[in-house]
Amino acid sequence: MKRESEGIVIEISESIAKVRASRHGDCKSCGACPGDNAIVVDAKNPVGAKPGQHVIFEIKDANMLWAAFIVYILPLIGIFIGALIGTWIGGKLGHSLREFQIGGGVVFFILSLIYVKIFDRSTSKNENAKPVITKILY
Repeated sequence: MKRESEGIVIEISESIAKVRASRHGDCKSCGACPGDNAIVVDAKNPVGAKPGQHVIFEIKDANMLWAAFIVYILPLIGIFIGALIGTWIGGKLGHSLREFQIGGGVVFFILSLIYVKIFDRSTSKNENAKPVITKILY
């Protein structure tokens, strides 16, 4: 499935347009996005939209779900796995389990954040993951 959103083209660079879009209904206004009530996305521009035009663009729901999993769930899984590994290592070494659980959780949390950053960079370069402008409204 694809989700359609409306936005205004603010800048063009080759075949990519920067589109300022209103936040969608799923957004809870966490403050991570710049501006009062808008986000800026890089979208493919096969229709030739120009700055100032209102457009409709599509985002694949699968991309949004996968990205949400990586950003929100993966760090939690990392903490849990790190705590389990810390428990195992602490038990083998005969030291305080709590210290190794905390240490393992912190280490795996940091590793998961590094992975999130790598995922973000690779996704921004992946042409198939970019939103696509499908229609110029006016």
